[in-house]
Amino acid sequence: MSRLDRAYNIGDLRKLAYKRLPPPIFHYIDGGADDEWTMRRNASAFQRYEIIPDVLSDVSKLKTATTLFGQPIARPLMLAPTGLNRMFHEDAEHAVTRATAKHGLLFGLSTIGTIRLEEVAEQFVGPKVFQVYIFKDRGLTAEFVARCKAAGYHGLALTVDTPVAGNRERDRVHGLSLPPRLTLRSMLSFALHPGWSLPALTGKKFDFANVSHRVDALAGTSMSVVEYMGSQFDRSLTWKDVEWLAREWGGPLAIKGVMSPEDAKRSIESGASGVMISNHGGRQLDGAPAPVDQVAAVRDALGDGPDVICEGGVRRGSDIFKALALGATACSIGRPYLYGLAAGGEAGVDRALTLLTEEFDRTMMLAGVNDVAAIERRHVRVVA
Repeated sequence: MSRLDRAYNIGDLRKLAYKRLPPPIFHYIDGGADDEWTMRRNASAFQRYEIIPDVLSDVSKLKTATTLFGQPIARPLMLAPTGLNRMFHEDAEHAVTRATAKHGLLFGLSTIGTIRLEEVAEQFVGPKVFQVYIFKDRGLTAEFVARCKAAGYHGLALTVDTPVAGNRERDRVHGLSLPPRLTLRSMLSFALHPGWSLPALTGKKFDFANVSHRVDALAGTSMSVVEYMGSQFDRSLTWKDVEWLAREWGGPLAIKGVMSPEDAKRSIESGASGVMISNHGGRQLDGAPAPVDQVAAVRDALGDGPDVICEGGVRRGSDIFKALALGATACSIGRPYLYGLAAGGEAGVDRALTLLTEEFDRTMMLAGVNDVAAIERRHVRVVA
């Protein structure tokens, strides 16, 4: 039995990732902002809800399929856009998309991904969205829109919760640099993790593949790309910019980082087709509420039409069930599949998705529900 086969939950994959990665790299995945209260709360908030099962229901056949961003998916789950995938495994986003395709799920690619969006589209024909920012240089955002149209992306996810980077103290404590490089401080850490270090330091050059072409004047160094990206976040954004992007794109658009019913309504009024309830995995504003606690209020505000995606804290398939019962269309995961990627590349991501989907199916059966469309608010309640 392989070590991945002995990973019986997402927590086990986290332990494997911890063993394989040098501390600065592991803590980049694992850490949050400030005191990390919000990051911890994202997961623990699911424990506030208990599941009220139906009995004597025919669950011999399950209907788990749904639609998201207008595309059919096998289960109400998507892989969130996460940056820097090559920092965790040499196969990077390709390992993630191959596992995603196997499970029939939706994949999100980050602006700061390490493989060009066109290359991802060539190798992954399944449902996919691109995560984008509205930059100070609107030409860069317009370029991404045009490239996504040409490459056949099915939707955009506009991240709106990063007017400034969150205070991620673990990165400072552990001396993370982007890209990872040999320093006196890092040499011992890298030497103790050769399974990660040799491919990372001798393989394909680490690159922010989708934006590196914009920094030719800076000699194209990866650190220059980091500085360039930091300089491009626009703190003057308003809903008018969302309206502009919706017109420019003309397709399914989710606003990522929405936390309140009022902002959810404004998102739809500004041209979005859905919202991703997210606090950036607890990596931005520490003190923000857990996404699952906002799902019911957002769904009540929006009605039945728009996509409502709960992003943050999902560690079990039962968490997905609870979010759907509260009104979510689907859940989005980041750290769970990154732990898998770090632990074992494509096989590790596949293991993470297998665990979550099997747990979700089992929860449906034990709750007496045979169709995701039949999961209702009455199936959960707040623990007394």
